[in-house]
Amino acid sequence: MGTDIKNVGIGTRFIHAGAEPDPSTGAIMTPIFQTSTFVQEAPDVHKGYDYSRAGNPTRTALEKAYAGIENANYGLAFSSGLGATDAIIKLLSAGDEVIAGTDMYGGSYRLFSKVFERMGIKFQYVDQRNPYNIAKAISPRTKLIWVETPTNPLINIVDIAAVVAIAKPHNILVCVDNTFASPYLQNPLELGADIVMHSSTKYLGGHSDVVQGAIMINDEKLRDELYFLQKSCGAVPGPMDCFLVLRGIKTLHVRMQRHCENGRKVAEALRKNPKVGKVHWCGFEDHPGHEVAKKQMRDFGGMISIELKDESLEAAVEVMKKTKVFSLAESLGGVESLVNHPATMTHASIPREERIKNGLSDSLIRLSVGIEDAEDLIADLNQAIG
Repeated sequence: MGTDIKNVGIGTRFIHAGAEPDPSTGAIMTPIFQTSTFVQEAPDVHKGYDYSRAGNPTRTALEKAYAGIENANYGLAFSSGLGATDAIIKLLSAGDEVIAGTDMYGGSYRLFSKVFERMGIKFQYVDQRNPYNIAKAISPRTKLIWVETPTNPLINIVDIAAVVAIAKPHNILVCVDNTFASPYLQNPLELGADIVMHSSTKYLGGHSDVVQGAIMINDEKLRDELYFLQKSCGAVPGPMDCFLVLRGIKTLHVRMQRHCENGRKVAEALRKNPKVGKVHWCGFEDHPGHEVAKKQMRDFGGMISIELKDESLEAAVEVMKKTKVFSLAESLGGVESLVNHPATMTHASIPREERIKNGLSDSLIRLSVGIEDAEDLIADLNQAIG
């Protein structure tokens, strides 16, 4: 496969992105260069690598793959999604402002509110479902708009192109956390975003066996600034982790097809369960963000949140204790189905009054629908809900 993969189908792109046969052996899979340092012929005379924090051949292959799967010019790999987020916010200085969403991953909120606010960066949280709320929040100090879509955990949808149209006249960067959608469903750079970020731990790795993060960008200057932060601050992944994500990306399209198929079946079945009060899934035609999702996504994914008619925390806990195929655990996007309680797990760092105000109730249950047989997933949820 040649190096230009921009004009091939999405499945071909995912399988071949970043992949070149090893020149020394012809190995079709990228070798794991498990080394910390590289021998030099003379000071600063080497074969492109000197120290694995600055660069490693396995990581280089993955970073090329990251660029390829998002149709970007550049990709950067980090030790975690939050490591990638940390580097992006470090593009800013004290006194700068960021507009973020009221419904967002709790780890990002914790990083913003507990770390970067202490360093003098101001964060405003607005309901980004209405782009007018973003426009109202802009000030002369606004340097970045941080977008999640679909959001974690309420599966709200933000119109990326509309946010870009608001940001560009003010020279404000737009970063999209694309973790829930994956590059299979959504490509924010093609909608005008400046930066795309992923927790590769999720759908890109896909097998719950690696923690990693990714950034994709088109602008060379922005890439150089982010690479400087990657190298200087050190949140880099090891070569084995890079190998695992490279392997995961090769099956992203077939896994995502099944996640989407199962997500639809599970969401529709949950709506029929008399004990379920609300199902949050952007594939429903009556979902408030459905038309935007249909415009900017290829399908609607396997992330679902539900609220029981019995709105007590105790009822939600009982359901999560009873599932057998769904495992109660942090994270999402693996081949196996997971159930999660955002209020006490992924979003516990957000103050309760803020969670409630933003619609994240104590009884909300988040589902990451895996690629098992849909009938088994539906039967498991129905027996657990009762």
